[in-house]
Amino acid sequence: MQNKLWGYRRPDGRMGVRNHVLILPTITCATQAAHQITQLVHGTVSFIHQHGCAQVGADYEQTFRTYVGLGTNSNVYGVVVLGLGCETHQAREIAAEIAKSGKPVEVVSIQDYGGTLMAIAQGAKIAAQMVQDASALSREPFDFSELIVGTECGGSDACSGLSANPAVGVVSDLIVDHGGTAILAETTELIGAEHLLADRAVDDKVAKRVYEVIQAMENRAIRMGVDIRTGNPSPGNIKGGLTTLEEKSLGAAAKAGTRPLQELIDYAQIPSKKGLVWMDTPGHDIEQLTGMVAGGAQIVLFTSGRGTPTGSPIAPVIKIATNTPMFEKMKDNMDVNAGTIIEGTETIEDVGRRIFAEIVSVASGKLTKSEILKQHDFGIWRIGPTF
Repeated sequence: MQNKLWGYRRPDGRMGVRNHVLILPTITCATQAAHQITQLVHGTVSFIHQHGCAQVGADYEQTFRTYVGLGTNSNVYGVVVLGLGCETHQAREIAAEIAKSGKPVEVVSIQDYGGTLMAIAQGAKIAAQMVQDASALSREPFDFSELIVGTECGGSDACSGLSANPAVGVVSDLIVDHGGTAILAETTELIGAEHLLADRAVDDKVAKRVYEVIQAMENRAIRMGVDIRTGNPSPGNIKGGLTTLEEKSLGAAAKAGTRPLQELIDYAQIPSKKGLVWMDTPGHDIEQLTGMVAGGAQIVLFTSGRGTPTGSPIAPVIKIATNTPMFEKMKDNMDVNAGTIIEGTETIEDVGRRIFAEIVSVASGKLTKSEILKQHDFGIWRIGPTF
């Protein structure tokens, strides 16, 4: 099986599978200016969000870590950090952290430049030069030991735990066996399956951490008067044929394959170990996707039984259908059909190897459906009130 990929070597030694210039707005009121820059300058990406001010404590730190992680993601060549000037998350502080990676970083402040129009002009000028510099880079070969692949599942159906999720589990094992890193996320959608993952922990410390994050997630729901373990969080899951959260969780856990769980990391944290890693994220598709990309994922595998357009401005998202009728209905959005498992024309291992081959193609330049449609979704998991 081919294990050579083609990507871009960054100054910090990491490999990127894309070569974006990121316009990173640190505050919600800078997002429209950032969007205008991306409209002017081909080769740039950005996102709309509601964050960056009136955040304190752990909530502030998590958003800061997410901004920095997105800027340092190896799919990004360079960054224009665009701020307003008076926000809590200061553009210069974020830029300083991103600059430690060695990549080009510039700061533009709307207030310092005298308003939106001048800031857009300055940001576009800087971005245009970065894009030209980025275009001079050539891809070079690298192997799976340098790849971090995120995994997640969206709206599930009765086929999710039988087709796409276990097929992604095969891919997870292949990535780990090739020396790479596979991220399991969605803590809310692992409730009821935590004992299976704890049993695979490399040591007692990791096993204990599994139960701690599950309990913390449940406690958040209980504080709002909800017992999440006895309910089903999504109408789409119910319509798809699931009846309990445990059914959803057992299917979601299948994405983790069979290899040992090496560590359990915080939201938007970069893994410190290779192999299977669990990132503590919510079940919200966009927030978990953002967290994994901020944690260094260059590619994300996204299974769905209901269909989804979800994508990322920074990492290609390969979307995998659990059943053939939905794949045929939503070909504009779905990249791979795992419904052949249900039909009996392919095995789980067959589809897993087909997804693995798709990773090789996408990592080396093939565009996913969400990239073609410019589906630049973004959201940060908020863990505190706004003040």
